[in-house]
Amino acid sequence: MQSDQSYTWKETVLSYFDRRLLWVFMLGCSSGFPWVLIGSSMSGWLADAGLTLSAIGYFGSVFSVYAINFLWAPLVDRVKLPLLQPLLGQRRSWIFFCQSLVLLCTLAIAKVDPASNLLLTSMLALAIATASATQDIAIDAFRIDSFPKSEPSKLPQASAMAVIGWWTGYSLPGYLAFVNADQVGWNQVYLGMAAIVVLLMVFTLLVGEPKTLRDQLQQQAESRHSKYVHSKLGRWLSVTLIEPFVDFFRRNGTQVALTLLLFVFLFKIGEAFLGRMSIAFYKEIGFSNEQIGYYSKLIGWGMTMLFTFIGSMFNVRFGIVRGLMIGGIAMSASNLMFSWIAEVGPNEHLLLATIFVDNFTTAFSTVAFVSFLTVVTGQAFSATQYALLASLGNFGRTVLASFSGNLAEILDNWSLFFILTAVMVIPSLIMLYSLRHYFTDMLRNAQQKHQDDVSSVKQSD
Repeated sequence: MQSDQSYTWKETVLSYFDRRLLWVFMLGCSSGFPWVLIGSSMSGWLADAGLTLSAIGYFGSVFSVYAINFLWAPLVDRVKLPLLQPLLGQRRSWIFFCQSLVLLCTLAIAKVDPASNLLLTSMLALAIATASATQDIAIDAFRIDSFPKSEPSKLPQASAMAVIGWWTGYSLPGYLAFVNADQVGWNQVYLGMAAIVVLLMVFTLLVGEPKTLRDQLQQQAESRHSKYVHSKLGRWLSVTLIEPFVDFFRRNGTQVALTLLLFVFLFKIGEAFLGRMSIAFYKEIGFSNEQIGYYSKLIGWGMTMLFTFIGSMFNVRFGIVRGLMIGGIAMSASNLMFSWIAEVGPNEHLLLATIFVDNFTTAFSTVAFVSFLTVVTGQAFSATQYALLASLGNFGRTVLASFSGNLAEILDNWSLFFILTAVMVIPSLIMLYSLRHYFTDMLRNAQQKHQDDVSSVKQSD
């Protein structure tokens, strides 16, 4: 699992021509787009409306629902939506339902003035965040279900296509939003983005529902629970709410599970602090909305596409754990480029170089990170277990990063602020290095566990 030397570079490239990877890319676009609605574009709108850095930082608290979506993730694994589920399947029905909610809220937010109706704007943003966080549960489960652990070389590829799709859904609409904001106004921009939601809903109808052993494995879990829970409703609840977490600790072991959870929590905190304040930083330094849109969104998207693809090829060839270590170190060091901009000022050439380095390191580390999370999930409750891990990562990226504005104001020094974001990555890198062999064994055991699940289901049939 650590490497796959049987693949040549040519075979690695050709292996990307898999229709399932296109599906993951399309759904990845749906996952990234809501972050435009309530993230970068909303930050730009609030900054133009004259809100303080602290207010912008606190507004980002709506993203906290991403940190707790594991609480209702079991419903995405187990509840079958009326009408939609028979037509679209378990994963796509939930995705389509959430996209419908995002569409309605986007149309509503296009009619709001955040400067005079900040509470209403916050409520609509919270509704979009909740629908998006639920959609992400189903999309991540779709990807995991599409590429079982019996195809280990596909995991970095699927992760890469998910990341490329996410950044496509985030950067391209974000670019269009910023370059048009000064001409047509933010309200019209949001009305136009509602049309993008409709396009994403069409994407969902075009992809194919993955075939898995999920139902059989869940039935086996119900059989085990029937020894202790005798009512049908009680058994359904225990399997839905308890079994995914018990299964996670049982498969990985308590020590590994707790270590893994701590690593996931720490890995992305520095990047989150930087990302939350980047738009406000660009504006305060002196860059225009058009410059932000062109360099940060359009150019950044193209670089992310390229570097994510390269990063996934490296992970296919040489292993996920090694990719995590290299990507984490580079991600930490790249934050120092923003300190350079803070000292020099609004230099477009330096901005381009910074975005080049930042997108390379972020894309590289994210592919390995997503692949790593995928490996440690089980097939029976993939939505719940992946959501648990992703929620921990999002906790650092959302709840703690909400105080990024306060930190920036207290320091009153952008250069020092970005140096601190680089330091925040170090603890997780130390942990990863000290447990690198342990994590490699865990990846190998996870693959063996999947093979055992397949054999178990075949025998029970």
